[in-house]
Amino acid sequence: MSQRPFKVLGIQQIAIGGPDKGRLQKLWVEMFGLEVTGTFRSERENVDEDICAIGTGPFKVEVDLMQPLDPEKKPAVHTTPLNHVGLWIDDLPLAVQWLSSQGVRFAPGGIRKGAAGFDICFVHPKGNDELPIGGEGVLIELVQAPPEVVQAFNALASQ
Repeated sequence: MSQRPFKVLGIQQIAIGGPDKGRLQKLWVEMFGLEVTGTFRSERENVDEDICAIGTGPFKVEVDLMQPLDPEKKPAVHTTPLNHVGLWIDDLPLAVQWLSSQGVRFAPGGIRKGAAGFDICFVHPKGNDELPIGGEGVLIELVQAPPEVVQAFNALASQ
């Protein structure tokens, strides 16, 4: 295997799905004290979500509380309570190119703008015959880290 030409810097987000995001807010916002920093609705992705935050600056982590717009449609964001984990990546296009060459399977859609405005793509939860490496049941979002996040993580790593 060739040397990995990119870095996974840290956790960018976790996304939690349920049939009623109000119940998720009870725990995450009211009990844990996370702040709701935005919302996102998408018919295509069948999601109504509140974007919450913990931490600050480049080390802030999103906690997305998601419910489906239509529980009968796909994707079913509520059927897997831990819907996905997002990872900050220092060079997303390079990461996708290299991971693909190593047999990692990506979900359809390619690199695109995500709900928070960063370029994203998803590692498929399951590998297949052609691309045998997947998330072993977990959907993984790769998120292009902005320069200030890359710099902060690099400074932390050099201490």
